[in-house]
Amino acid sequence: MPEALDKLISGLGRLPGVGKRSAERMAMAILRDPAGTGAELLATLQHAIQQLTPCRTCGNITLRSQDPCSLCADPRRDSTLLCVVEEPADILAMERSGAYRGRYHALMGRLSPMRGEGVRHLRVDSLIERVKREGIREVLLALNSDVESDATASYLRDVLASIDVKVTQLARGIPSGSGLAYSDATTLSRALANRQVW
Repeated sequence: MPEALDKLISGLGRLPGVGKRSAERMAMAILRDPAGTGAELLATLQHAIQQLTPCRTCGNITLRSQDPCSLCADPRRDSTLLCVVEEPADILAMERSGAYRGRYHALMGRLSPMRGEGVRHLRVDSLIERVKREGIREVLLALNSDVESDATASYLRDVLASIDVKVTQLARGIPSGSGLAYSDATTLSRALANRQVW
């Protein structure tokens, strides 16, 4: 295999959710039509890299000319409520729900000893500074539901315990449209723990 092809496959394989076979298929699709698909992808990537950046306040992806982002600059949002998420994509998901009107803080990852990602890789220091500086009264932990995310949430609760701030977490349970038979034991136990009175 030519070194350039190997590097392309390796580079694509570093993207989240892309395995070796998917990376190979993507590479072959790009190289099958280098003047079309390849050139368009290259131009699109270069344009995005030139135009976009993580917001210096929350981490959301924004235009370089609009930093801080529109969510941070919106005076109608609740500035006392801060939702902590793992990645900028999680901010998009929360916004799609239409149910949250506070501010955001993306950690840019989670604690993952297996991948060698520790506290120094996360935006924890800036989180603590924001809570103190901005008069945040509640920090909502909206992290994923897995072992690494739970460890990250536990660490953040410990860190924030020394600050006069309420720490909450999204309720967890059975997804809408799903059945008990398809739920794992952890999901069922969380659904029971977070049950509500009707």
